[in-house]
Amino acid sequence: YLMASGTGAVLADGSALAGARPQWLAVAAADRPAGSASARVRQAVVIDEDVARAAAAPLLETADEVAWRDGDVSSRRVERLGAIELDARPLRDPDPELVRAALLDGVRAEGLGLLDWTPAAVALRERLAFLHGALGEPWPAVDDAALLDRAPEWLAGARRRADLRRVDVAAMLRGLLPWEAASRLDEYAPERIEVPSGSRIRVDYAGERPVLAVKLQELFGWDAAPRLAGGRVPLVVHLLSPAGRPAAVTADLATFWREGYKAVRAELRGRYPKHPWPEDPTTAQPTRRTNPRR
Repeated sequence: YLMASGTGAVLADGSALAGARPQWLAVAAADRPAGSASARVRQAVVIDEDVARAAAAPLLETADEVAWRDGDVSSRRVERLGAIELDARPLRDPDPELVRAALLDGVRAEGLGLLDWTPAAVALRERLAFLHGALGEPWPAVDDAALLDRAPEWLAGARRRADLRRVDVAAMLRGLLPWEAASRLDEYAPERIEVPSGSRIRVDYAGERPVLAVKLQELFGWDAAPRLAGGRVPLVVHLLSPAGRPAAVTADLATFWREGYKAVRAELRGRYPKHPWPEDPTTAQPTRRTNPRR
């Protein structure tokens, strides 16, 4: 049972009412045994709902409730007798502010995964996180806590869980940027970088340092990868074998060509004979292709 006060209750062992299982009781005496979560009904009489309504009339109330419940916004007009729910009906036109507050509770409870994080939105968030970590303001924080603080702005117009999937997350993230920062985003944290072969390679900002993963032959003649965040952060280059597997990692290409390339060449030249392995990679022609047939 649920008492009007909100306390749970059970019938005492051996109660004559146990077999009848009445829906309503007027409780005359109850106690709570030590360590028990529920009260124990020791004396009670069976009544019906009409008697309950009349006996506890001051506790009757009707209220509109808008809350996050069972994974979505629930909007109901509820009639209660104290803590006991008597009736509930859908609310057609709930207060938009209450709806927004319920959605915010839902996002806080279940996380930003309720939004549609497209690959483009994820990549943009990673770029912004990199710049905030490297440069601070005016580049905005985009961690979960920071985005939840701004949630009331991008929840405008949403009424239910499904509407959260329609939020343009990439546009929301771009909206956090002041004009000056927005104009420098592609300069300070480019989405792609053109390498000597002409390929435009995507930069991975997911880790602690931005990474450019590219096949080694495409970088012949390149003595230095660009530095990001206005020249403050070196780009880490993952040099890949022709099969796309990491052959070397460096943030200093000039030193790699001078000191590390020889060992990589010796290891991979026999395995990939169709690809160029010049003795001097600093003057060789960068290429995405294999050696021409003879």
